[in-house]
Amino acid sequence: MATVDLKSSEWSSYMLGLYTSRQGPKPLGTVAFEEIKEKAKEKLKNYPGAFLYVAGSAGTQATERANRQALDRFAIVPRMLVNATKRSLETTIFGVTHSSPIFIAPIGVQGIFHGDGELAPASAAGRLGVPFIMSTASSRSIEEVAAANGSGHRWYQLYWPRTNDVTLSILKRAKENGFTALVVTLDTMTLGWRPHDLERAYMPFGHGVGIQVGRSDPVFMARYGREPVHERPDFPYDSEEKNRLFLAGDEKTRESVFFGAEWLKECNSGLYRDWEDVKFLRENWQGPLVLKGIQSVLDAEKALDYGVNGIVVSNHGGRQVDGAIPSIYALENIMKSAKVKEAQASGKLTVLFDSGLRTGPDIFKALALGAQAVLQSHLIPPSVGRPWVYGLIVGGEAGVEQVIRHTLADLDTTLGLAGCKSLSDVQGKGDAVITKLDFIP
Repeated sequence: MATVDLKSSEWSSYMLGLYTSRQGPKPLGTVAFEEIKEKAKEKLKNYPGAFLYVAGSAGTQATERANRQALDRFAIVPRMLVNATKRSLETTIFGVTHSSPIFIAPIGVQGIFHGDGELAPASAAGRLGVPFIMSTASSRSIEEVAAANGSGHRWYQLYWPRTNDVTLSILKRAKENGFTALVVTLDTMTLGWRPHDLERAYMPFGHGVGIQVGRSDPVFMARYGREPVHERPDFPYDSEEKNRLFLAGDEKTRESVFFGAEWLKECNSGLYRDWEDVKFLRENWQGPLVLKGIQSVLDAEKALDYGVNGIVVSNHGGRQVDGAIPSIYALENIMKSAKVKEAQASGKLTVLFDSGLRTGPDIFKALALGAQAVLQSHLIPPSVGRPWVYGLIVGGEAGVEQVIRHTLADLDTTLGLAGCKSLSDVQGKGDAVITKLDFIP
């Protein structure tokens, strides 16, 4: 069985290290979510569209609020007189043992948040031994992100292209560059209704930011008689200035707009896939296949019939369907399925979770309900992912690394104080370790 750079003791020593150093956490100066958020907002004050792109959600933000409220209804039940002096956050996913249950989830267009874009979190994840999942909407190429991640463990997230030739080209590049699992996002066949983006007509892809997987793809670029390019979009991204340059006839901007529109036609075409289409991916990806965006028990069960190895229970953090079921309730429902539980117990199905997570206790609750790992997640309102994106905005790669470290330290502390020695004392234990309140604290 493979093992990835186990560092569990590092998480347990983080808090004590801060106290003994007599200094606050560096480089962010705080571990508090709201304070990091405010610093990120200040950093991007001249580019409010970028901040709202990470901070916003769909419609009235009902799903965003529900994600948090539902998580808050679950409470941890600590046990006493358990010798949890030595603890482990290790978890095994698809035969690989990782030092923690956190995966850095796919986040697109990071080039609007920091000049290093996806390279910063890919590098931080590789150094900390935390798996990294790259987005199809990245502002860097597959090859560049793989190089930044080095010997780290990495997966690739697919926004499903319209055509099979481009799909196969992307899968080939991912495999050749060491991405071992394929995560297919199902809930974004079209963009959700997002008022904060609509009021500014804010669409970085339309200016060629977040299409770098496409522009570096030989099959896609050959359609236009062009060679693939590995480009890095300008930072900071100023959408109003890009519009001005486009209207003024700037050649470089017009080319970026052209390819932005073409790539959107390919990867956000409005083509809705069905279960039979999953067979194509299964036949052409020789590795774990994970479906992201599962919220229904029926869908979770059906995935087993199509050779799927894993699911991510997620509502995209509320960025797609306003008024959707909170993801933690979806997880609770799915894990009541005898078919799902049997498949998980036998190793046939891996259950992952995102949406709504901010803290170590939040992760504890998701694991208790049956998740085997969580995605430190998307551009999704209050998720564990949101803090690390804010960390990127404020402190670059070091900011991302701090958020990962302090989140895992928070989880490790919670594990011990709850009377648990390892994740096996928590995962799937349900009402033995958590209870559901009849009120929202």
